[in-house]
Amino acid sequence: MSGLRSWLARRLLAGVAQTAAVVVLVFALTEALPGDAAVALAGDQPDPARIAAIRETMELDRPAAERLLDWATGLLHGDLGTSLVSGRAVSAYVSDGFGPTLLLAALTLLLLVPVGVGLGVLAARHAGRWPDRGISSVTLGVYAVPEFALGTLLVTVFALRLGWFPPTAVGYGGDLSGHPAALVLPVLVLLSRPVCSLSRLVRAGMIDALAAPYTAQARRYGVGGARVLLAHALPNAVAPAAQQLARTVDWLLCGVIVVEALFVIPGLGTVLMNAVAERDVPVVQGLAVVFGVLTVVLNLGADLVARRLTPRAEVAA
Repeated sequence: MSGLRSWLARRLLAGVAQTAAVVVLVFALTEALPGDAAVALAGDQPDPARIAAIRETMELDRPAAERLLDWATGLLHGDLGTSLVSGRAVSAYVSDGFGPTLLLAALTLLLLVPVGVGLGVLAARHAGRWPDRGISSVTLGVYAVPEFALGTLLVTVFALRLGWFPPTAVGYGGDLSGHPAALVLPVLVLLSRPVCSLSRLVRAGMIDALAAPYTAQARRYGVGGARVLLAHALPNAVAPAAQQLARTVDWLLCGVIVVEALFVIPGLGTVLMNAVAERDVPVVQGLAVVFGVLTVVLNLGADLVARRLTPRAEVAA
């Protein structure tokens, strides 16, 4: 128990350091953007007075170190800044876009875990035989198809030709939960590649676990095949898959820009694209920090789950 507490304290300290590094890196990258943000925000025919007013609002005349310190202090108090384009709080943009993105992520995970783990266990149980070859071939083929290409194909077949589902979420606003048909195609696209990688990881882990001495010992003691499979081999196979699952959740919450753009879903990815197009630096910075913190927290949770499942294993920091 003391070892777990010590490990958790080290990981929490590492997470705090990583979060601080994310804040500094985000600020440095936005500072390094080419061009003058004030000129870009002033429009096609910028007025010098308007440029000066924007520079004063953005505090670009102050040293970068002072602006970084003020921004980091605001972050500690939950203040992500204010949009230069609309004057709204950045936290309002995050709350508006978080709902649709979280809904897509939750539905995808709800299907990903049972389907990915089930396919991996099935392939490992029939390793080298036709179910294993079929699952491996299909997952490899699906994984090779980019999300944009797969989404376009699904829209063409199931939305435009068959008319089973709407092609986009236009007209539904942020109330996607009330229109489940609009979520089917985006969730299928989001599910396609993660389920392939997760099933292959579980398959490889199950094959190694089933060949390990402890499973052979369990069989010699008369433990049933299903119990050996689920109680002894599966936890050791799922431990490395927990890391992949954390990366998948991180991608679902922070990197679904292509899918949201294709299906016109007003999530965090769409908010980020619009902010970049409008050169709205505070919104870009705020979203980048939110994405970075989510990544740190999710990886910490994945390490904790992996250590809980395999307490003797070394878990990467």
